[in-house]
Amino acid sequence: MNLADTNPFLALNYEPALESLGNDYFDRVVAAEFPTHILRFRNDALLSLLKLDPQAVTDEHFIEAFGKFQGREPLLALRYHGYQFGQYNPYLGDGRGFLYGQVRGTDGELYDFGTKGSGTTPYSRSADGRLTLKGGVREVLAAEALHHMGVRTSRCLSLIETGEALWRGDEPSPTRSSVMVRFSRSHIRFGTFERLYYIERPDLIQKLLSHVIEYYYPAMWGQADQYSLFYAELVKRVAELTAQWMAAGFCHGVLNTDNMSITGESFDYGPYAFIPSYDPLFTAAYFDYYRRYCYGRQPSVCKFNLELLQEPLQAVISPEDMEVGLSMFDEHYHIEYSRLMLKKLGFSQLSVTEGEELVQTTIQLLQETQVGYHDFFEKLTQNFSPKWREDANSILDTLDLPWDTSSELLKKWRNLYHKHLTKLPQSEAANISKQLQQSNPKIALLRSVIESVWEPIAQEDNWQPFYDLLRQLTSSNIT
Repeated sequence: MNLADTNPFLALNYEPALESLGNDYFDRVVAAEFPTHILRFRNDALLSLLKLDPQAVTDEHFIEAFGKFQGREPLLALRYHGYQFGQYNPYLGDGRGFLYGQVRGTDGELYDFGTKGSGTTPYSRSADGRLTLKGGVREVLAAEALHHMGVRTSRCLSLIETGEALWRGDEPSPTRSSVMVRFSRSHIRFGTFERLYYIERPDLIQKLLSHVIEYYYPAMWGQADQYSLFYAELVKRVAELTAQWMAAGFCHGVLNTDNMSITGESFDYGPYAFIPSYDPLFTAAYFDYYRRYCYGRQPSVCKFNLELLQEPLQAVISPEDMEVGLSMFDEHYHIEYSRLMLKKLGFSQLSVTEGEELVQTTIQLLQETQVGYHDFFEKLTQNFSPKWREDANSILDTLDLPWDTSSELLKKWRNLYHKHLTKLPQSEAANISKQLQQSNPKIALLRSVIESVWEPIAQEDNWQPFYDLLRQLTSSNIT
């Protein structure tokens, strides 16, 4: 019997969108065969977007499609280059993954199934093409946490343990292996265009750019200035994405151009971390010795990556038009960051201009006191009281937080918060409380939290704390 007749994943209507561009953009590959397949995570929340009933999709369906990779071809390892820590690397490409397929969601958007840890490809070099189980667990957690914090992100569809022992240079003993399937808008990267510039193929740049606009920027498709409109919109998307990371207290860790999506979506989570306290120099990757990709530099790095992208795109778009688009980055970023921070403070109706001083004073307070970044907003949420309208000194006055209650900065912050509270009618107090609840998750995905669920997996093969954490992370939707 044909597997497509029994497996709902194989019966999906796959679109050969990227494949139709031809062989200049990818290599056909074969998936690795693994000794065992244990489904550790399945994202049932995504199945409705594929018009699939979770009750009708079994664990074995996941394993057949996304562990054994049965019934699907071609599998495409994408070609790309990239700037890595400021140095151009022409030896990149999908070294441990491939594009499994592309499907249209019920929202009309095209989505990719992209693998990670599925075996060697022409771009693996000396690596084994595998993914550690811990790396898979970390990406599942990051994607789900960020999605439910309102960050535009890829998500994980499945994570399967594969039974191989992997040796990694920073580990004294072998670690467990896995294969993951990522669900995202596109796996086309800034580095995909940089490669085409490197091999001197402006014709392929225009062909790929037209494809990107047709599929991912359809509102601009067919317009006379579609290419410059695309770049301006990409700048806006990346600026807003960076603001979302910053408000969430998230440090991606490795913002090389091969980790930048052409759709302005966050993906490929390696050594990421959420900041414990507000520190612009907080650095997620232990190998980022010069703090190039530290938390506070993310906006400037993303803007610089957009500037680097102008080099290949100038084959199609005039440099002047791209400069106009890029000049809006700071404004787009500032508006989105201020909007999100005001919502974290409970104010959804304040304009950026009205709330500017409050946002800046909040950041100063967080940085000076080094109170836990997430703890501050969580305590603000849990302790908010309409009575704060009556006396500025009562705001967060009963909490054991690391600040000097006589601090002029604390007085300034309380007075500003009080001022905005009293500007609103008494009836708005419930809306402020609701906004705080919606904008501030109850638990932060700090490194210590990740380790607390990994330890039972590593020591006892106990996955319950991992599943419990996922439920906590996904219990609130940030809007």
